Parts: sequence; C-alpha cells; structure tokens
Amino acid sequence: MNRFTVLRCGFVKRLGPRMGVQGLATLLDSHPRIYRDTKFRKMRLVIDGCNLLYLMYFKSGLDQNHGGEYAAFEDLIERFVKALRDCGIMPYVVLDGGSDHTDKKLETVTLRAESRIKKAHQAAVDGSNEHILPQLAKIVFRQTLARLEVPVAQCFAEADQQIAALANEWQCPVLSNDSDFYIFNLSSGLLPISHFKWEEVESGSQSYIPCKTYHANSFCIALEIEPQLLPTFAALAGNDYVKLKRMESPIDWAQFDPSEKPSHLKGLLCWLKGFNEPQEALEAAMRLMRGVSMERKAEVLQSLSLGKDEYQVPPSSLTKFFIHGMPPLFPAVEKVPGLVPDWMRLPLTQARLTGDVLDVLQLQRMSLSLPVAHRDMPSSNLTSRPLRQVMYGLLLGGGKPIQVEERDRDGLQLKLIPVEPAFRGVAQRLVLSSLDKVELSERLQVLLEALQVTESSLRNLPPQLRLPVAVTCFWLQRAEPPPDERLLKALLLGLSIGDSLRHRAALQDGNQPKLNLNVAHAFNQWQACLKDSIHLNQLLGFPLPEPQVARLYAGTLVHNIVHRMRTGGRLRALLKSDHSSVKQYHAMLSVVHQFHTQRAPSPPETLKKVVAPRHLRQPLEDLTPILQQLFLQDEEEEKEVSSIVRAQEDLCFDELLLVKTRYRTKERNNRCNKPELSRKEECRGLDII
Repeated sequence: MNRFTVLRCGFVKRLGPRMGVQGLATLLDSHPRIYRDTKFRKMRLVIDGCNLLYLMYFKSGLDQNHGGEYAAFEDLIERFVKALRDCGIMPYVVLDGGSDHTDKKLETVTLRAESRIKKAHQAAVDGSNEHILPQLAKIVFRQTLARLEVPVAQCFAEADQQIAALANEWQCPVLSNDSDFYIFNLSSGLLPISHFKWEEVESGSQSYIPCKTYHANSFCIALEIEPQLLPTFAALAGNDYVKLKRMESPIDWAQFDPSEKPSHLKGLLCWLKGFNEPQEALEAAMRLMRGVSMERKAEVLQSLSLGKDEYQVPPSSLTKFFIHGMPPLFPAVEKVPGLVPDWMRLPLTQARLTGDVLDVLQLQRMSLSLPVAHRDMPSSNLTSRPLRQVMYGLLLGGGKPIQVEERDRDGLQLKLIPVEPAFRGVAQRLVLSSLDKVELSERLQVLLEALQVTESSLRNLPPQLRLPVAVTCFWLQRAEPPPDERLLKALLLGLSIGDSLRHRAALQDGNQPKLNLNVAHAFNQWQACLKDSIHLNQLLGFPLPEPQVARLYAGTLVHNIVHRMRTGGRLRALLKSDHSSVKQYHAMLSVVHQFHTQRAPSPPETLKKVVAPRHLRQPLEDLTPILQQLFLQDEEEEKEVSSIVRAQEDLCFDELLLVKTRYRTKERNNRCNKPELSRKEECRGLDII
C-alpha cells in the first residue's frame, strides 16, 4: 500500500480538523462507478490546506509521540510540491483562519477536543499512534510552502466555502478528503486525496498524477436523488452544524433501508427519493420526530436550514488576492463592528499572522494545543501562559476588564480557564489599531520583556537562533519541574545540527526507547513556549527573524540523545560535526547558562570552590557566573562544571579549536595503543557536550 494512501472505513473524517458527513466516504466507496479515473496535469488545483496537512502527517509514518519529526515532514511537503510541478500542476493552498463568530460549531469543536485529550493520554501510556498532530506542524507546513513559493491564503474563518468558490471561478478541481466537498456543486469536481497518487507520477513529456475525480451529479445519478437535495441530505444525515443523533427523539433513518444490512445513510437516501424540494423534505422530517414540542421542532428546522445553506457557494473573495495580492475585506461582525484593525487583513490572508488572533478579538477565546501527554502531568500550556497574556493585552487594549477564555486540559477534562491579559512595560503604551506603525525597537522590547531576556545577551547569536535561544531561557525559568542539564544540552544539540535526518538515522540502532513521560513533558513545554513566542513575534511584525522550525526540533532525535546521556550510550556518530556547529552549540550553551545564573540565588559551596584554569581567570569576566549555574546538584556536579569550562574555552578562544584539532590528530595516531581512551571518548561524545 502507498504510504500516503488513506484508509477510508470511517477513518478519513477523524483525521482533520473537520469531519463533515460521517460515513459518506465509505458509502461512496461501495459505488466505485461514481468516480472517474483521471490523468491530472497542467491545471490549477485548489487545495484544502488544513485537510492536506493532517492527512500528510498522519499517513506518512512519522513519529507523533515524541513531539514531531519536522525535518522529515518538511521533506515530505517538498516532494509533494515537486510532484505537482513536474506535472505542470499549479497549486493554490487555502487554510482555515479563526472560528465562526456565531459559535455554530462550538459543540462539535468541544467534543473533538475532549476526544483528543483522551487519545493524547492513551498515546502517552502505550505508545500507540492516536493521530495527535505535533504542536508546531502547522507552522512547518506554512513555512515550507512559503519557502517553496506556493501561493497560500488563510481565510478569516473556516475555508470550505471559499475553497469551493475559488475552484468554481477558476474552473478547476478541489483536492481534499473532507466529505463536505462531496456535497458542494463543484464545476470541475473533487479530487479525493485518498485517490490522489502523487508518489506514483507517470514521468515523460506528458507527466501526470493518476487519480480519481468525483462529481456531485454522478452521486445523484447513482443513488437516485435530486441534485438540489444534496445539501438537505447532508444536514439530515448530521454534519458539523446539525446533530440530530443527539436529539431527545432522533430519527432512525435505517428503517427506510430495505437491504439486508440497513444503514443510516442509505435509509436517508431511500427516504429522500420521494421529494423534489429541500423545504418539503425538511418539513416532512419534522413530522417524523415524535414526542418533540412544536417550539423545539421550529428550532431544529432552523438549524437544518442553516446547515443546508453552508453548501451554497458564494462569490470568491480570494481571486484578487491570488492574482493581485489584494486581501479580502473583513466580514461584518454584528457584535462589534470594526473590531479587527484594517492593517491585519494582509498578514492574516498571507498566513503570516495566526488566525488565533481573530478568536481572541471576536470571541475572547483561545483553543490551545493538546500534545501527547499523561493525564497526571499538568498542561504544558501553563508554562507559556505569560507569553499569551502579553498577546491578549496587545489585542484587547489596556485597562479593559476583559478576560480570555482558554480551552485547555486539566487531567482528562477540557477546562475553560479565564485568563487576564497582561498590561506592563512597553506593551501597555501600544494600541492595536496602530501597532504596525510602532518603531521596530519598541516592538522588539515588548517581545524581549515578555521572554525576560535582554537584546545584548542575544547579540552574538545568528539571527535565526535568537528567538529559539530566548525561548529556551524563558523555558528554563518557567518550566515545571525545572529541566535538568541533559535536557538542555539535548535541546541545544538539536538546534545546532542542521542535518537532523542524517543524525536521527545515526542514532537509530534498533527499537526506539519507550517514551519517557517526564522528558516528553519538558519538551512539550518548550514547544508551547516556542509556538506562543512565534505568534507574539508575528503580531509585533517580526522584530526578531522567524526561525525555520523544521531545523530546530526532531522529536526522536532529542529524546534519543537524552536517553543516551543518561545510560552512557555512544554519541560519537551524532557528534562528528563541523567546527561551526560545535561553536554554535557552545555559544548557545554559554548564553543560556549566563542567563540562568543571573537569575539564580547564591551558588552551592561545591561550585564556589571551583577554580578556573590560570590562563582563563583574568580575560573571562563572565566565567564565574557560568560556574555558578544550578542545573545539577548531585554526584555529577563536578563533571558538569568541567563541561561548562570546556564550552567557555571554545566560545571565547577560537584558536583553541585549532589546538584541539591538532591534538586530536595526534590522539588518533595513538588510539590503537589506548583502547580505553577511545571508549571513554565515545561515551562522552568527543568532549563536545
């Protein structure tokens, strides 16, 4: 089976952020003549970005439980885009933005979040794949598409209608597995991702991707239903907006299916054959609801009508953006007109600003990530809450008695937690309506104050590493329990080695160790801090360069490094790094140590007794604070202090790298006579860490 092939026995609808009509894909698979074999090439293609993101990650075989395999995910996206371009296909990716301001899908969203919490716990307990998307996967998806110059648009709310509208205007198909697109009347049809064999491109002068095309008319002909009744069918079957099954007196549609194995959907289709008009069918459905009051029936009828209307295709608001770069206007929000400043339209549509800000502005709500975690662990989002509070303060303005409702887990329960926006420092002087015009230095100061670091401490780092290192300093200060030195070093090694795919392979010598829940919790906290700092950096107009997340974290790699550090395993294959990577690692370690020391109380007596080498005492004024760091206070303290001294030597004296190189050349010549030295060297990772 192609590793990208999607199982379709009721599983497809659970993968992505939307479900659509449950069971519809399975029903259609029992009528294969509905689909038409297609050689797709040289055409525009409108892609349901959120659906593709989930399906690509979950069906790729990438690890889900160690926090994400972002470099491998980036590689997968690159190969997908290359396959399209090799066939002359022009992709246009459309993403969901904020939630609908009417809250008509709140029940559906809540039920999914509750289910995700339980699945995340199950994955933590037994290591199973429960389809929990890693926290930073969406950012990697967006960044990779931007780097590959794939046109991307983020809608202000859910994207379904705008995807259908753009595809109809351009007379091109939609790529998605969301069953809602089986209901839309798409002029050029739907290409289900489960039948889109992009890894099997037929090469040559007429390269194409083998796939299948679906048209709503074919469905109506095969199942003998009037085309105008398709939206009514979706509403009565129960989509994300209508939950008839949860009614006190649900309709048993299976009773109308005469087959030996009656089903809900087939029975509904058989019943609908007797109608021509949607309203007629809806009113007849109300008569089937026995024991329900007239008032309740009127409410249900209104909900069904709204659910049906979700499949009406409006004029496209994205055509001018994709062609001329003109973002659409904000839809009128009845509650508070003009709530979202006009300057936000472009960065939101470009997906350079997270759609979460719209939820905060319109609903005073934030739905938080739910990574793989044991129920007994506190939510990793608690660590990064101060960063979100600064963002809430910028969005909602100073001095207002407004709280943001954060939707997070507490054990296995979904909790709604009121959180106060933060108004302090430079941020309290800024106004959202003119935030884009504030001096860069002020916006940078807001970000640094939130992360509790100084600009001078980051100055000697490469621009791409300044935000991740600042986040690491914040994480060390806020994480509970405080991360130990091995976790920090594993994380910084991951940040400093660019080729994480090669290094991950070098460390794999059989089975992946069982997930360490404490290590996973620590790295979950770091990822939450990085994600929220990236979003705050976006809102502030990028006072620091946005780091390429795919280069920063490889879950199985950093977990493996920690495991080997704790068990004395070999790191030699990993640490055959060039001098620039080694120096970069040491630079980051030194910055983090200095930061942590400046905030620590007086050092323990064992560290006070440590004396620096004679040639380092006077030139290195910052050596003493580094030696006062409090990461380990056990029998390994002395070893850790020696490691820090070596790191400081390499950082401050570049010439020592050359001396070490000559020394190691001599060492290699003597290694055959000193096998014990070789074994020690392998265990400690060539002294790099």
